[in-house]
Amino acid sequence: MEYRDKLVLAPMVRVGTLPFRLLAAEYGADITYGEEIIDHKLLKCERRINDVVGSTDIVEKGTENVVFRTCKEERNRVVFQMGTSDPLRALAAAQIVCKDVAAIDINMGCPKSFSISGGMGAALLAKPDLIHDILTTLKRNLDTPVTCKIRLLKSSQDTIELARRIEKTGVSALAVHGRRVADRPRDPAKWNEIAEVVAALSIPVIANGDVFEYEDFHHITSVTAASSVMVARGALWNASVFSPKGKIPWEDVKREYVRKSILWDNDIKSTKQTLKEMIMHYSCLEFPEGKAVIRSETLADIALLYGEEKYYKFVNENRLLFGGSR
Repeated sequence: MEYRDKLVLAPMVRVGTLPFRLLAAEYGADITYGEEIIDHKLLKCERRINDVVGSTDIVEKGTENVVFRTCKEERNRVVFQMGTSDPLRALAAAQIVCKDVAAIDINMGCPKSFSISGGMGAALLAKPDLIHDILTTLKRNLDTPVTCKIRLLKSSQDTIELARRIEKTGVSALAVHGRRVADRPRDPAKWNEIAEVVAALSIPVIANGDVFEYEDFHHITSVTAASSVMVARGALWNASVFSPKGKIPWEDVKREYVRKSILWDNDIKSTKQTLKEMIMHYSCLEFPEGKAVIRSETLADIALLYGEEKYYKFVNENRLLFGGSR
């Protein structure tokens, strides 16, 4: 796993599933993060080969509920992001997925209450000893690269000190979101503080924050000297932000996402959530398209809405005839 000069899709809850990761990669993303999965949940799962869809699934035991789905097409670039607050639990969870992904990342930046209340995400930023224990436990016991993603601390010096401590654990890279826990998405990312972290470390640093156009990749790199650049909202709104040729029409991006969701039998709730996020940026959920997405109950409904009925029928007939071969 190489972390220099890469364009990276950030982890996004209910969005960073297989179809969206493959969509971003198709447009130019070099590394794609999955949505954060909590270690407690992962430990209730088992690994299954899905011959019908052609995927490797992490499924809740005794159910058909897919918690994480991946495939050989993304094996060398997909990063599994985990939420955890315990070294041994993190290791046990990572061992379930580590052979099917390119790296394991620990979320240390999520400011949401559900994450912080469990001692995970941004709550870890105040516990450097626990951070050290989690990362060193994973590094000692996994052959898979280990990374983590943090936010800025109250002062630049605090961030640098934590980053240096993280570097000493032997992680392969560090992603830095240029906002503090209390900051909102509308607050500008502090690229200058990311630059200070970059200057203090020798490992690759991935800069994250306020990248919405392809030109922004070059801009943030010139300001921060970061090894690579990560994008979240800019990719959600139009995944072709990764293309050096420039963005393609929003309608085409949505349709390609729908096709990938059909091909990989994506969870309908995740598909609807991603489409709603796309729509809300350019339009309104109260308009006919938004209302139709909300009403949809199956991928067949989504296919009909976006004019992909024939593709939906073709994919499902192919599965019946050939058992998932493409």
